Amino acid sequence: MGAKPPKGQELDDHYFGALKPRVASFMADLNEELWKLGILAKTEHNEVAPSQHELAPIFTSSNIATDHNQLVMEIMKKVAAKHGLACLLHEKPFAGINGNGKHNNWSLSTDTGENLLEPGDSPSQNAQFLLFLSAVIKAVDEHQDLLRISVASAGNDHRLGANEAPPAIVSMFVGEDLEEILRSIEVGKPCGKKSRVFMEIGTDVLPKIPKDTTDRNRTSPFAFTGNKFEFRMVGSSDSIACPNMILNTIIADTLCSFADRLEKADDFKGTLNSLIQETIKKHKRIIFNGNNYAPEWIDEAKKRGLLNLRSTVDALPYYIKPENIALFEKHGVLTKTEVYSRYEIQLENYYKQVGIEALSMVDMIRKDLLPAAASYMKDLSETGNAKKQFCPGLKCGFEESTLEKLSLLTDELFQKCEDLDAAANPDQKFKDTQEEAKYYRNVVFEKMAETRAVADQVEPLIGSAYLPYPTYGELLFSVV
Repeated sequence: MGAKPPKGQELDDHYFGALKPRVASFMADLNEELWKLGILAKTEHNEVAPSQHELAPIFTSSNIATDHNQLVMEIMKKVAAKHGLACLLHEKPFAGINGNGKHNNWSLSTDTGENLLEPGDSPSQNAQFLLFLSAVIKAVDEHQDLLRISVASAGNDHRLGANEAPPAIVSMFVGEDLEEILRSIEVGKPCGKKSRVFMEIGTDVLPKIPKDTTDRNRTSPFAFTGNKFEFRMVGSSDSIACPNMILNTIIADTLCSFADRLEKADDFKGTLNSLIQETIKKHKRIIFNGNNYAPEWIDEAKKRGLLNLRSTVDALPYYIKPENIALFEKHGVLTKTEVYSRYEIQLENYYKQVGIEALSMVDMIRKDLLPAAASYMKDLSETGNAKKQFCPGLKCGFEESTLEKLSLLTDELFQKCEDLDAAANPDQKFKDTQEEAKYYRNVVFEKMAETRAVADQVEPLIGSAYLPYPTYGELLFSVV
């Protein structure tokens, strides 16, 4: 809960300002603690929201990076506590401003360190790059559901869809230059002014792709950024293990199918050309360079046949689709039992988290907000009566108007709170975790939103001395 403050992130002044001394001191200590563990980090700066900051561990192999990420989250909280700060890894701690997320930079390399997603300058490098790029396009298009599942949580559901967080619809951003090249390959025509001949893989030089033209769309879930992809849907409290495990699995499966076809080819070059062209034609629907926040994109994505799994509860049933279980079993990643266990655990985590938050809201309203409003109304009543007794002609417009508004709102809030409490303590028995998770999403979550809307009207009417907890403004701007 928390009413919108007079100032949020509208002016972007925090983003472009210097680090506050307390934060700079925290960052210095954090670096030292991370270095002791062999974790190198950079890019420590203000983010768009007040009191929001960014840290980027330097890339390494997937398993090590995952361990580093877990350690970073733990150390951040411990160092923050030493500085009298709280490190919030909740994906949406404050409504109406930026949420917290992770940008998971992912690429493929050989065992000698050659980046397979580096566009390169030579014909052989062009062919290699376009083959692996096609594999990524195919994998992301065919497994949108698994990528959405990899970032599914109750907290991340709040974040996805605005304020620099991509929407729940999975799509790929490749930039205008690369999109033009892919389009020319698809139709077999010259690539504008950047190519004088037909795009025939292996003989023509791929135009250089300026790296900084591929990373301008901050609304894209999966963006090509010069020689890697940036998966921007991951929540700040998430482990990066699941997103990377799923990315590696779906790409491995696609490359298997590519290898099966190419290894049997009599005409390798011709088969390679055809494979890349066919893949682009079939899976181009996943490529979108526009504004992912635009309402029109929802309609466009539906026309393209892309999934729009708005909540964790919508996404998780796709985990146990037979074809997804077969995919994990084929590559020895997860057994059927392990897939089902993850499905059940994530659903259980979802409804338990929503339930705990609902009961916390009930607790805060009953023990804090309603008593604060009652105290304030009592003092207003006494003040108004005193004014009338002292001078019967005095007007009490402020006291009477505020009392009337607060009385009506507190009655409404009390009833909403009672309804929420009843919903969060259901008498009914659920046949399985999916039904229970749906109930908490469709009933409890919605009642929380309704209750919060009333609570946020009550808060601004209460004198600051009576408020039981800090306002959004105090929380956001209290770091000095």
